[in-house]
Amino acid sequence: MSTATAEEVTGAVAPARFWDRQRRLGVGVAVIGLLATILFGALAPAKTARFTLSEDAAGAALSINGQLGAILFGIVALAAGAVLFAGLARRYQTGVLSLGILAFVLSFLCWQVAGKFLPLVDTASGTLELAVPLILGALAGVLGERSGVVNVAIEGQFLMGAFGAALVGTMATSVWAGVLSAAVGGVLIAAILAVLAIRYLVDQVVVGIVLNLLALGVTGFLYERLMQPDAQAYNQPPKMPEWQIPGLSDIPVVGPVLFDTNALVWLALILVFAIHFGLTRTRWGLRTRAVGEHPTAADTVGIRVRGLRYLNVLIGGVIAGAGGAYFTLVATGSFNKNMTSGAGFIALAALIFGRWTPFGALGAALFFGFAQKLATYLSAVGSPVPSQFLNMLPYLATIVAVAGLVGRVRAPAADGQPYIKS
Repeated sequence: MSTATAEEVTGAVAPARFWDRQRRLGVGVAVIGLLATILFGALAPAKTARFTLSEDAAGAALSINGQLGAILFGIVALAAGAVLFAGLARRYQTGVLSLGILAFVLSFLCWQVAGKFLPLVDTASGTLELAVPLILGALAGVLGERSGVVNVAIEGQFLMGAFGAALVGTMATSVWAGVLSAAVGGVLIAAILAVLAIRYLVDQVVVGIVLNLLALGVTGFLYERLMQPDAQAYNQPPKMPEWQIPGLSDIPVVGPVLFDTNALVWLALILVFAIHFGLTRTRWGLRTRAVGEHPTAADTVGIRVRGLRYLNVLIGGVIAGAGGAYFTLVATGSFNKNMTSGAGFIALAALIFGRWTPFGALGAALFFGFAQKLATYLSAVGSPVPSQFLNMLPYLATIVAVAGLVGRVRAPAADGQPYIKS
């Protein structure tokens, strides 16, 4: 009897062990590699694909036959999938997975760029700029959720920040006054969220959605009554200047992207490093993570749970508000109703895709920005691939990540749970 039971258990467990996460990843990567090899290789014309450093077809950094490149990179992705499926290189699983995905993207680009050119500097610079508000919004979410408060109100903080930047920036004729007022607008929404969620224990998701609608209504009303009748006096803020660091800006590709840009790009990148260091190397970070994982235990050792949650949510509001300034001071130069168009929810998706970490949020935001930039490029060159499909890919990737297909994605244990002191 015991032998039969052992055999049954062995027979039940063995398949589960064989189909572990790495092998499932291997199958997925191999499938997209095979798709790239056959489909992209067949569709790509046998013309030269040029990846240039300049904004025209001159100065090619890399030239490759589009059809050959699509097939070669597809084979690389297929090989990466085979390595994962075979259970090899377990210590380098993330690297192999990244290689497979990168090879698939390059195979797709060889198909699309064949007979055309892709400006690398413009693409990289555009990707980073489009990612800036998403980085700042996701960092605001990291601060809130790592301390146990779900911040669905990032969209509202963006809107208030964008409105404040346009209004005060125009009236004061100062970019920096606009950025400061954007931070104030973001922190106002964050303060309401903090009071209702932490003090009055209201459902945090519901509060976030209501605050988004509140910000949409307030900014829309003031736009129609104040800005629209007299745009010159209230809705023509100065554009944020781009600063160039001599010497560093001359570095190929990297220089123009990182060292010839606006201050919000630098702010976003600096905050990624600063928040990562703070969460992992400081007393504040240790207490924040403790409050987000086990607030009762944190309270017993003297940590002010509610006070820390208030602090982190308000700091997040300042950061998200500054992200809202991007829309009016960098992207468009004026405020329009609902101009953020759901960017706060994209930032929330980047937070989840990035596993509630600053560097993960950075990578996810860059991925979203690249997809948006590529969609714009493909629309300009008349690609048969619908731009809506490319804009949809980041959300599909987020669903895949949350489903656990690329590793365990777990929010802080106390995320969204109000703390009641016993």
